[in-house]
Amino acid sequence: MNQEDFALPFLRLLTNTSPEVGEVDGAMPGMIYNSVTGQLFDGKKGSLVVPTAYVRQYIEWAPRGTGSGAPVAIHPSTSDILSKTHREQGDNQDYLDSGNYIENTANHYVMVLDDACVPSPALIVMKSTQLKKSRKWNSMMMSVKLPGKNGLYTPPMYSQVYRLTTVGESNDKGKWFGWEVERVGSVEDQGVYAAAKAFAMSVNSGEVKVKHQDESEVKETTPF
Repeated sequence: MNQEDFALPFLRLLTNTSPEVGEVDGAMPGMIYNSVTGQLFDGKKGSLVVPTAYVRQYIEWAPRGTGSGAPVAIHPSTSDILSKTHREQGDNQDYLDSGNYIENTANHYVMVLDDACVPSPALIVMKSTQLKKSRKWNSMMMSVKLPGKNGLYTPPMYSQVYRLTTVGESNDKGKWFGWEVERVGSVEDQGVYAAAKAFAMSVNSGEVKVKHQDESEVKETTPF
């Protein structure tokens, strides 16, 4: 078997409109859900993760309810696709003339640590209102400094453990749940470090394939 034979889990933040709420026993808004294992994490207690790689993309979707369930196209962060979009009155979404829309998407690849500190790979997708959380997390990772033989240095992201929790948020358009990220400390288990490094190498080499799903099915419904 190879990467094509495995489904990379998504670590999702559940909202009132998430299909898992009401279908999965114990699933409640504000919880964190593993899309493959079905594991639920209490939003206040959160989940420990080791970040391994970060990829930003512009994902193109067909109008909601009309697509095949897969992205129309995935554009790299270097693309000028946003220059070809427009916004409609009262809507902060970026639309192409075709009617398709573009979502600025931050992909955080992580190793999730269970209670026994056993790591398993997953993907956390942040977009819309959560892009600021993604930027904050990236800044946190870049600000970590450790002493080395030549002075302070920034260690690889997979050397650190973070706790992800959820928090209620709101604006004049509604209420929703968002991510909170807190640095816990350095990875101490060599097995976890090795697994996280190996996953990082797989992501960066292009071996890990992600099957993004139709947002009409799993969309985190939040105000833009």
